[in-house]
Amino acid sequence: MLKLSIVIPVYFNEQNLYETYQALKQKVFNKLAKKNFDYELIFVDDGSLDDSYKILLELKQQDSKIKIIKLSRNFGSINACFAGISIAKGDCLVQISADLQDPPELILDMLEKWQEGYKITIAARQNRDDPFFSKICSLFFYKIFRFIAQKNIPKNGFDYYLIDKKVIDFLKSHSERNTFLPSLVLWSGYKYAEILYDRKKRSKGKSRWTFAKKFNYFVDSITAFSYTPIRFVTLIGIVLAFLSAIYLVIIFINYFINKSSIQGWPSLASLIVFSFGVQMMSIGIIGEYLWRTLDTSRARPNYIIEEIIE
Repeated sequence: MLKLSIVIPVYFNEQNLYETYQALKQKVFNKLAKKNFDYELIFVDDGSLDDSYKILLELKQQDSKIKIIKLSRNFGSINACFAGISIAKGDCLVQISADLQDPPELILDMLEKWQEGYKITIAARQNRDDPFFSKICSLFFYKIFRFIAQKNIPKNGFDYYLIDKKVIDFLKSHSERNTFLPSLVLWSGYKYAEILYDRKKRSKGKSRWTFAKKFNYFVDSITAFSYTPIRFVTLIGIVLAFLSAIYLVIIFINYFINKSSIQGWPSLASLIVFSFGVQMMSIGIIGEYLWRTLDTSRARPNYIIEEIIE
């Protein structure tokens, strides 16, 4: 019998876990047997400080196919997903969030695509019922990411997908830090299918996806999959050097031919301040890449598992 692994990262999700499990049971698990599928449900507690872990233990008593990973602290949702993937034993794997914004029944549609031969099936957001600021941040991020890093990523993004065992094995062997998991899945290059859906509004609990986390996610994603920022810095340097050379030629022409000097200290001061700003921005961009190189060279684990309950 084929097996489906489902990985769910958990972080302050105590209000959603019972409902999430029941939705999966009614809409997915009860129908898998007809498709000759077994399943394992892997919850990864990413350092939650509420009652999420206690609830997961209670759910484990109800369903022996549930596995629980407890991380030693909060390592972030992507690393929590990697932790879940590391113990998955399925022929294919689905990653879904714990807040029920993504419809569980799509898993059956994704399984059909997998059986058709697709190694990757992504559930791409067609619309999303999220707060206005979250929508703007998402739109901004994916427009930039598609432009400078990965053109085939859906315009509204995705973090709900099914992957084949070959992709699972690739991710298990992956040790890169500060990466962008959905993009890494597509980067593997396997044939993929796309299913469109409308992302629902979160009905319970408060999102812990703060602006600071979104910004770090944005920087990690860009630096992990694009060298365009470095090329941009190089281009700015070339343009400024060229403009400076032209300005110097104008000074010489006016001084030696027209016998006049260039007036205007304010304009010169403005140019110096502008150049200084560009230099600081350039150092910051280079620093982001260097920091990630240093972070990788330290060889610290991406996550630490405190306990596994199988």
